[in-house]
Amino acid sequence: MATLRVLMFPWLAYGHISPFLNIAKKLADRGFLIYLCSTPINLKSTIKKIPEKYADSIQLIELHLPELPELPPHYHTTNGFPPHLNNTLHKALEMSKPNFSKILQNLKPDLVIYDMLQQWAEHVANEQNIPAVKLITFGAAVFSYLFYLVKKPEAVFPFPAINLSKIEQEKMFAKDFEDRLVDGNIQIMLISTSRTIEAKYIDHCTELINWKVVPVGPPVQDPIINNADDKELMNWLGTKDENSTVFVSFGSEYFLSKEDMEEVAFGLELSNVNFIWVARFPKGEDQNLEDALPKGFLERIGERGRVLDKFAPQPRILNHPSTGGFISHCGWNSVMESVDFGVPIIAMPIQYDQPSNARLIVELGVAVEIVRDDDGKIHRGEIAEKFTEEKSRKLFKMS
Repeated sequence: MATLRVLMFPWLAYGHISPFLNIAKKLADRGFLIYLCSTPINLKSTIKKIPEKYADSIQLIELHLPELPELPPHYHTTNGFPPHLNNTLHKALEMSKPNFSKILQNLKPDLVIYDMLQQWAEHVANEQNIPAVKLITFGAAVFSYLFYLVKKPEAVFPFPAINLSKIEQEKMFAKDFEDRLVDGNIQIMLISTSRTIEAKYIDHCTELINWKVVPVGPPVQDPIINNADDKELMNWLGTKDENSTVFVSFGSEYFLSKEDMEEVAFGLELSNVNFIWVARFPKGEDQNLEDALPKGFLERIGERGRVLDKFAPQPRILNHPSTGGFISHCGWNSVMESVDFGVPIIAMPIQYDQPSNARLIVELGVAVEIVRDDDGKIHRGEIAEKFTEEKSRKLFKMS
């Protein structure tokens, strides 16, 4: 039998590429030939995450976006991306339709799996009689909540655990999804979750859209990829007691305000736990880490903590026996990795699907949430308390 060829087309964010890559590996293990299509700058980092055994079965296909003066090639990714250019990036990707069409003509895949954020990819594939199905890179609770916001705004969401404030609802940018939720010729929807975690929400999605909803497993990356640059950090983590260290990261696209950064810093200082904190800034911002942190912070914490302004090997850190907690923005990939590696979460959601993800994992009993005040601000005392209050002590095994 001829090998079936699948072209996978994620949105230009690591948080979207990661679940696509996860499925690519599963399909390659079953004998499929995979074409993973993205921009050159995204593929440059993606190739490092593909184990040698997939060298032939997962092929990387470059998609070139049109040149726009405000969007040079190093901005053809959302990693460290200036948020104000987000609409421009969506526009540039849609302008690449002719290039995408040529790729399909040349490769002639049997199936296209596309990201919900670029619904137009289905139409391009269908023009060439190639079937296409969408992959949802977030969970079923979020999908069903979005559906209510967009399609049933007067109805009450039937799962009170996923309750969002008006501000959080606005920050979901639900209107952006209005035409994407149930558009598609093939009424099958793949979703990056599992019945173990979200059975009732998966069933509810099926009821809402009357499509076949196929959970393809949570997006969890392999922790074994070894990088020489991480050696010093992993050696330092290895000197700490079991479950004694918290990992602090807010993903590759979300950046704390100076005020929030100070509150996190003082919260960590007050907590007296060991920590690794990934404190990143948008590309193009000439920020000095020491200037962004409270005066004298690095000296005061000494060997108790490490603060990085660059990428950190998240799966390796979460999988390490010294790691006992994770302060997270609750992006879906981060949440699923933490659950998979058995690391409890202190949730500090920012926007999009993150507040819903936070409520879901609190409902599952694997997280506590830092509650913001009425102005949406976080406070150092609230962060420090999460390591000491009774509910957290049962969850976290930190010494």
